[in-house]
Amino acid sequence: MKKSLVSAFILGMSAISLNAQDATRGAALYKEQCVSCHGDHFEGRSGPSLAGADFRSRWPASDLIGKIKNTMPQDKPGKLTAGEAADLAAYIQQAGNTSANAGPAAASTTAPSPSLPAGNLSQLMRGIMFPNSNIIFTVQTHDPAEKKKIGDTAAADGGFNWSMWGSDLYTGWEIVDYAAIALADSAPLLLTPGRRCENGKPVPVNDPDWIRFTNEMAEVGKAAYRASQTRNQQKVSDLSGDVADSCLHCHQVFRDKIRRGRAGGDPSNKESRCTKN
Repeated sequence: MKKSLVSAFILGMSAISLNAQDATRGAALYKEQCVSCHGDHFEGRSGPSLAGADFRSRWPASDLIGKIKNTMPQDKPGKLTAGEAADLAAYIQQAGNTSANAGPAAASTTAPSPSLPAGNLSQLMRGIMFPNSNIIFTVQTHDPAEKKKIGDTAAADGGFNWSMWGSDLYTGWEIVDYAAIALADSAPLLLTPGRRCENGKPVPVNDPDWIRFTNEMAEVGKAAYRASQTRNQQKVSDLSGDVADSCLHCHQVFRDKIRRGRAGGDPSNKESRCTKN
């Protein structure tokens, strides 16, 4: 019995030692690969924060290793080996937990909301707003009523290629209908509490300008649907300019930082997105 206890103790100490070594190697990797986007103290810069209860609840150990291995670093995903991903995960969980516990008690003890959105703002826009806006923009150059040509494939000349935009399931006009509805009915998702920007900053859901731009997107989506219902290519084409403007109005303020009397910021600077300054 005593021998078994000693063996278990040695095994446990070995596991603790291995974890420490993993975290030590992960610290070096973090400085080399991650700090420019996520910050020296996991606070987030152009990438999201990696500390706090919210992050830990979203990314348990096994999921975090897979996330790092498959999608990081952002400019070269898949660059890291499985071992390096495990080292980084060990370091992030160990040091990030320490960093969170060092902050105000409320920050480390508040339980995350069970209804937190799954995606960040960039993912929401690229998943819904971007592709559906582009379907409406396509009406400028392609008639949704045009017939599918025999032999069309997804690699054909684009536009309302039926293999790419719904295959044989829907007509071109139905696809435009659905795109307009997607814009109108997904716009309120921009106001979901708890959503984060790609850089980890909270989406300014209570800012009057943000609310105004969100409502503008919803209304222009409804207008695009009404135009699509006429089955008139020119009416939808004319309305597509309003769709572009609704995107531009928000981007100028919260992404490009364009103001009267001052030059705009760098649109590629993700660190300042979701803020006005």
